[in-house]
Amino acid sequence: MTSETPGTPATPATPDVPASALRTLARDREARLLLLAVTVSGLGSSALFLVAGVWVKDLTGSDALAALCGLALWLPSLTGPWLGALADLLPRRGLLVGLQVATALLLVPLLAWADGPGGVWLLLAVLVLYGASGVIEDAAQSALVATALDPRALGSFNGLRMTANEGMKLLAPLAGAGVYTLWGGPRVVLVDACTFLVAALVYARVRARVAAPPLRRAAPRFLPRVPAPRRLVLAAGAAMALSGTASASGYGLMAAMGLPAAWLGVTSAAQGAGSVVSGLCAGALLGRLGPARTTALGLALWAAGAALHSLAHPAASLLGAPLCGLGLPLPLVAAATEVQKRAPAHLLGRAAATANTVMFAPTALGQGAGAALVTVLDPRAQFLGTSLLAAATALLVPFRAPGAGRR
Repeated sequence: MTSETPGTPATPATPDVPASALRTLARDREARLLLLAVTVSGLGSSALFLVAGVWVKDLTGSDALAALCGLALWLPSLTGPWLGALADLLPRRGLLVGLQVATALLLVPLLAWADGPGGVWLLLAVLVLYGASGVIEDAAQSALVATALDPRALGSFNGLRMTANEGMKLLAPLAGAGVYTLWGGPRVVLVDACTFLVAALVYARVRARVAAPPLRRAAPRFLPRVPAPRRLVLAAGAAMALSGTASASGYGLMAAMGLPAAWLGVTSAAQGAGSVVSGLCAGALLGRLGPARTTALGLALWAAGAALHSLAHPAASLLGAPLCGLGLPLPLVAAATEVQKRAPAHLLGRAAATANTVMFAPTALGQGAGAALVTVLDPRAQFLGTSLLAAATALLVPFRAPGAGRR
């Protein structure tokens, strides 16, 4: 492991070594602690994400107010480049510990939920701050990972982090729904607060190699100055936009197949299982193919899955869902790893937050476009169209970034 100085890349251009990356992570105390913190905090967050909307719906009967919960959580991601600067201003480990404690305290007012409009607006306000905390945490976590782990293991760690997040999305909503059904919303909030406190204790034990320099060293527009990460980040954002567009026609596809809407839960679970497997394989693929070709492979897999969905046949859809799950995480992991490797150490937080905004904000835009298109397009045509666009993007990535796949 090497030391870092401001103004130099966060990590040397060392290739991922698939055969040794997972062994390196298994021996790395910091990697184990960081992955544990991600898993623990993700457990509570995923549970609350589901329960918040259900809670509001049960108390008010309003679908619109329930939908606002998702918007409240997502909205702060638009300010990622600015919120991420905090990860370059403050010591990252200390920032992560403080964020976990502060977020746990932020949830305390929800333990004394007040029925009616006042309580709903309190929840929405808390969710906005909760989402902002998540944006800062993601930026600080990405920066801390890049400075605490062996650079050869970054791709594998990011893949495992994706696997942990996707695994929590499969398990935590079920656990959260169970707790909510038995004991109500405040108990879910209490569980979430406890997971943040546990994560704070875990982060406190991580040893970082460098302290963050003053914010004045951070340039306001770092990401656009580095061509290879920029192309990969844009490709990942395109993948998320196409995924959002396709997901908006999910209910229409179920109807076209003559299946109940609840069947969408089966295909979603199959896609989630594919994402878990993809995260486990991402590090090895990055080491063998490089980031550009891994991105292209992910887009191609997603395109194949969407094409199978467009056949509107239950068997084809069940095969297409895990293919989409296998493909979608790969561009995200490749782009995040490249940003970590190429960003200067003193800009890691802002670069990571900017990349996250560019990658994930298009999801909402895609969902909006999909919701509009579903009124005029057959859902099969919508899936086929997104499949063709994903395939075209996959063909462009390696040629537009010829040197990005080989470090």
